[in-house]
Amino acid sequence: MTNTLNAAHTALRTTLAAVPQDGWTRPTPCEHWNVTQVLQHATGDQQAYASFITGEPGPDFNPFDPSGTLSENPLEFAERAMTASAGAWDSVGDDVQDAPTPLPQGKMPKWLGAGAAALDAGVHAWDIAVATGQASPLTPELSRELLVVAKEIVEPLRQYGAYAAALEPQEGDDDTAALLRYLGRNPAWTA
Repeated sequence: MTNTLNAAHTALRTTLAAVPQDGWTRPTPCEHWNVTQVLQHATGDQQAYASFITGEPGPDFNPFDPSGTLSENPLEFAERAMTASAGAWDSVGDDVQDAPTPLPQGKMPKWLGAGAAALDAGVHAWDIAVATGQASPLTPELSRELLVVAKEIVEPLRQYGAYAAALEPQEGDDDTAALLRYLGRNPAWTA
């Protein structure tokens, strides 16, 4: 699942690099959050995953109440968190069944914990991409892998507002649309 995490980080990294200068305040599919706030949330989540594994400090802000302002380069801000998350998950043995996570479910198998970090990065890469007029960064393969993870972890998280209620599947949905609808996102969302 670390390959999935790397692919999700690549999706987020590529999407962030293509955000136009005036794109950071645009609305996103995450109701009430702009692009900068989604970036802060996604970055904070990656820092939290790393922190739970390594014991190093986590984010110094609440990822669920992002300010929408950054005092540093957005790409560098995100890169530090993705590097820390990837390094932390690489340090966990593949057969570990009780890897710590910041999720309410607590410890889980490495494949699922790393997959949860990937789900967060990948879906927020999509949020930022569609908010800034970019193509979806989610490949069919990545979407299929993330949907497996989502079906394992999302239902209990809905009660905390982490994900909206699932949308009904539509005839002709591809792998990415199926993932997005399961997470309560409209695949045809536009700003």
